[in-house]
Amino acid sequence: MRMPRSRLTAALGAAALIVPLAMAGIGAPANAADPPAKPGATGAPAAHAPTGTTTGTPLGTPAAPGKPPAAPADEHGEAPVPPHQKWSFDGIFGSFDLASAQRGFQIYSEVCSACHAMRLLHYRDLTGIGLSEADVKAIASNFTVPQGTDDAGQVKDGPATPANMFHAPFPNEKAARAANNGAYPPDLSLIVNAREHGANYIYSLMTGYAEPHAGFVMQDGMYYNTMYPGHQIAMPKPLDDGKVAYADGTPTTVDQMARDVTTFLTWASNPELVERKQMGVRAILFLTLMTVLAYLVKRKVWADVH
Repeated sequence: MRMPRSRLTAALGAAALIVPLAMAGIGAPANAADPPAKPGATGAPAAHAPTGTTTGTPLGTPAAPGKPPAAPADEHGEAPVPPHQKWSFDGIFGSFDLASAQRGFQIYSEVCSACHAMRLLHYRDLTGIGLSEADVKAIASNFTVPQGTDDAGQVKDGPATPANMFHAPFPNEKAARAANNGAYPPDLSLIVNAREHGANYIYSLMTGYAEPHAGFVMQDGMYYNTMYPGHQIAMPKPLDDGKVAYADGTPTTVDQMARDVTTFLTWASNPELVERKQMGVRAILFLTLMTVLAYLVKRKVWADVH
């Protein structure tokens, strides 16, 4: 009996898939005689440190070696989940509140920049939050940067220009740790993308400072924070009511300042966020239109068949 052509074609297709997989060993059980891979070796997952054993440092960067570990975040050793906040940049049609981002840059300049760098940003990027070129030039000129060498080969300094990167508070990591009791303040250029829960975590961290509950043992030089894993962080409380003065008269409460600096840091991490959303909306509209047209063409072409 001859095999029907449809069955023969299906059998050949299945064989064409199974043979290469078998030759490649995909899905084959491991050889029991093979020795177990060492943790951290290539191709084997590295061992993870126990949850909740990292010493708290500014915005969550590990402390210098030799520092005592912090207490677990909770009885399960998990980090707290920050409550979701309402942001202007949420949703498919969300966009940045530029006034809030400008106020957030002021918070960074007057408070955060004393310890935290933003090495991936240039002053010219600030036009993205609505500052004029004249404003950017004035801001950049407040900082001194190397301007090459003189005739004697000595490095000469001069005012920064919009083309320069943001001024860093420390020349290197060792200097930063030495000035912060061994803790290394992380770069804030991409901090919102680097932290789980993003903007909600940054806001909750800024507003999460409190007095430790009774019986909670604090380490020397640490500060209690309800949102940080382990609840002990090396960064002192950065914001207090009236810490800065906004030129537009916005009240400088801790909540408002935390929202503003979080908006600025979100923009710094995702300066193209609005453009990506707009492109996505256009792509969805285009694909929807093409789907409708394809359906109408199909109905027209196959009208006589149906």
